[in-house]
Amino acid sequence: MSSLFDPFKLKSITLKNRIAIPPMCQYTAEDGLANHWHDVHYTGLARGGAGLVIVEATAISPEGRISPKCLGIWNDEQATALAHIAKCIKDNGSVAGIQIGHAGRKASANIPWEGDDHISEGEPNGWSTVSPSAIAFGANLPKQPKALTLEEIQSIKQDFVNAAIRARDAGFEWLELHFAHGYLAQSFLSVHANQRTDEYGGDLEGRSRFLLETVSEVRKVWPEHLPLTARLGVIEFDGRDQETLSEAIQVINCMKVFGLDFLSVSIGFSTPDVNIPWAPAFMAPIAQKIREATQLPVSTAWGMDNIEDAVHAISSGQMDLVLMGHAHLANPHYTYQMAKKLGVEDASWKTLPAPYAHWLAKYRG
Repeated sequence: MSSLFDPFKLKSITLKNRIAIPPMCQYTAEDGLANHWHDVHYTGLARGGAGLVIVEATAISPEGRISPKCLGIWNDEQATALAHIAKCIKDNGSVAGIQIGHAGRKASANIPWEGDDHISEGEPNGWSTVSPSAIAFGANLPKQPKALTLEEIQSIKQDFVNAAIRARDAGFEWLELHFAHGYLAQSFLSVHANQRTDEYGGDLEGRSRFLLETVSEVRKVWPEHLPLTARLGVIEFDGRDQETLSEAIQVINCMKVFGLDFLSVSIGFSTPDVNIPWAPAFMAPIAQKIREATQLPVSTAWGMDNIEDAVHAISSGQMDLVLMGHAHLANPHYTYQMAKKLGVEDASWKTLPAPYAHWLAKYRG
């Protein structure tokens, strides 16, 4: 059997294979509430055979949404709707994960097919944005954010804790903190976004404080037997790559001490002035560096969209899971397609609910 279809155990959770579906925003929520679209979408992904399905970026507060159409988990009504999704994922053979986060200065944006830019000032569906410092991202997101006060920072950390509690009680078994992509937590870490002179800025110790304190506080309420994970931008491709990567490794080792169990290796996206070397599996070698330097299990989603790269990433030890997003968005049964191509006869499709498994067995002959 290909090592891609070996089980993966982390804490008390065992994934039936090394294939995971990363968070991918659907931009179809109303007031942060999941709806029928999400039910069908996540049920289909889970039936497709991946070991882990992580629900899209879910905001910890109304102003933490990327767009007005993003999911939220800041109230109990939203948590109830998400509990149904967690059940759908588990009932169809996958482990249910969720990503929680705050979009910071990149919040209050139009959905991608309506511009992917900041909502104009005065529009009823927009809101003020916040960040460590009053520095706009630029490019298509020019809105200047408000610099957070110390009291507001403490409040946002508590929002993360409250969201983690709701995710726990909703039945999710894998929690990912969104510390990447130029959103709020990444902005604290980034020299491009954080020019504070208090304890949350300045040197690496100050710039990483928000991330480390958030991990520590969430760990207190997230069950010890369940994986606490994060997606972190470890590199910017801004000409400071070695320095940024070295700092990221230091921060990850500290997060590990505070209870982090797994890392999704990603890009900072903290400034528009970068030159990202887009290519198949281009982040896999960087994920391997993080894995070797921190001894944490890792994955990455960038450029992981074909069978050959997925097999190589696992068999060579570059990463512990492969996060395959676009391929599954185009074909929710991509995991089964990989199993068939690799000749994996006892792959996870046999664990499907009986009617669907019977149909698929007939289909495969």
